Amino acid sequence: MIHFKRLLFILLIFASATMETFGGGQNRAGTAAAPELRIPVGSRYLAMAGANISSVNGLESIYWNPAGVDAIETSANAIFSYRQYFADMNMSFAAVSGRFGDLGSLGVSFRDLNIGQINVTTMDQPDGNGQIINPTYFILGLTYSKQLTDRISVGANFNLINESWPGVSATGFSVDVGVEYRNLFSVPDFDLGVVVKNLGPQMTYGGTGLWVQANDPTSDRGTTFYEIGAQSSDLPSEISIGLSYSRKIDEDNLVQVAAAFVNNNYAYDDYKVGLEYSFKNIIYLRGGYLFSPQATSDTPNIFQGVSFGLGLNLKNFTDVDLSVDYAYVPMKYFPANNAFTLRVGF
Repeated sequence: MIHFKRLLFILLIFASATMETFGGGQNRAGTAAAPELRIPVGSRYLAMAGANISSVNGLESIYWNPAGVDAIETSANAIFSYRQYFADMNMSFAAVSGRFGDLGSLGVSFRDLNIGQINVTTMDQPDGNGQIINPTYFILGLTYSKQLTDRISVGANFNLINESWPGVSATGFSVDVGVEYRNLFSVPDFDLGVVVKNLGPQMTYGGTGLWVQANDPTSDRGTTFYEIGAQSSDLPSEISIGLSYSRKIDEDNLVQVAAAFVNNNYAYDDYKVGLEYSFKNIIYLRGGYLFSPQATSDTPNIFQGVSFGLGLNLKNFTDVDLSVDYAYVPMKYFPANNAFTLRVGF
């Protein structure tokens, strides 16, 4: 109980420090910097609609709740995940981690949003001038996670963000902080999780692409180059709180239910529920539902609705801790997303 009171005190500090950061919601949609920060990765929890932030473990925790990275049973781990996004975009995620005794776990991750090739258009050539550009969007992360007690885990991500187009680019920095509290109210396998994500300074584009030739009538210099000042934008901050409960039906069957609320600074607030069923810790069936009550038919949340997936743990059949996962996420107006993940532990 003492640990729980300490946790509540920590959460109150988080809430007070970030109260002004989280506000505005959907009326500011589309105006945030680095929207790629909000693209979920990892098939297991994506299939559960991201509801399970309270007892996540594995390198997928880097996105969902960094407190779960030190909860991995194996000492060295690697993950690769690929998500087929919409409009011919895709998101790749790769990470490795290691446990360093009582110091906790350290992880390094890389997220890459592949937008694809874009035809260059001009005022005179609106259908394209024959040139093609390939923008690059990536996030390089360093994660630290530590199990403080048998009940409390904490973790943090430190992210370097880069967006680059020909002639212009932007670089930013963000921090994610997460807490997991297990066996809440001394109830076994009843867990609480809180995550504050994407905190950092504004991002601003700069580069030669923002220079234009113009004539200043108040100057004798004639036609010269002037830089267009780009608008600075906030990062898409969010805060999430979730609960989960696991129930072992018998020696072979286990069910976990989870729920979470997400307050988004630049999007609708989300309510999420998820379910995972496992058989002999080998086969996993998962489902989830995301609901945005503020969404309307005119301004929908294109990801609102069901998601589902499955997983296969091959640990009992190989010399390493190997598992594969798949998630299917339907969308409004676009084809469904498919996500695949491979995890390895030693």
